[in-house]
Amino acid sequence: MTDYDLMCRQLESLSEGVAWDITVLSNAAALIWDSLDDINWAGFYLMKDGKLLLGPFQGKPACTVIEVGKGVCGTAIAEDKTQLVKNVHEFPGHIACDSASNSEIVVPVHAGGAIYGVLDIDSPLFGRFSDEDKTGLESFVHILESMTIIK
Repeated sequence: MTDYDLMCRQLESLSEGVAWDITVLSNAAALIWDSLDDINWAGFYLMKDGKLLLGPFQGKPACTVIEVGKGVCGTAIAEDKTQLVKNVHEFPGHIACDSASNSEIVVPVHAGGAIYGVLDIDSPLFGRFSDEDKTGLESFVHILESMTIIK
């Protein structure tokens, strides 16, 4: 079981006094990678010119550009809602950046009233992510959203 309260406190500590968003997101991805069991990718896609572009992450090389409305990440943006997918192979239009991934959770990240990007986490296990993970990861993202460096 993941201690999301501890993860959130660690994120706050790692981010204190840091003035660059990429540094914060890099440590956030590493913290998730180190804290969650049974995952094979954790990171961020950031909005640029109306598309999601690969940002800081931990794991194998990944898709570099994702269109809004495409795949789990693009759907999270289009619906502005967390996507908890127990079986990615049943998700219409799923983009398979890593064929080993079987479940996924994607949480939108906002800044200044607009969507900044998404937190994306994949697992090789079916049904890896729960409602508890959803709540914990949304709290984690709220900490990022509260930082003035996220623009």
